[in-house]
Amino acid sequence: MKVKIDIDCTPAEARAFFGLPDVTPLNEAMVKEMSRRMKDNMSSLEPDVLMKNWMSFGGQMQDQFMTLMRQAGQTPKE
Repeated sequence: MKVKIDIDCTPAEARAFFGLPDVTPLNEAMVKEMSRRMKDNMSSLEPDVLMKNWMSFGGQMQDQFMTLMRQAGQTPKE
């Protein structure tokens, strides 16, 4: 025997029916905070700022980058 029940309700009504909390305010706060952090850090994605950060490490960062590129160009040994 099969029984099929279609319930037409909004997500908020379903949450209330099952006794689940309304997390809308929490979700809005999280999205707002994430947006703020992304805006604050957008300048770090600019090429000139990125290069200044890399150069502040001196030659160490360049050496690590070159090592990474050499390893990426090598074919794996079987």
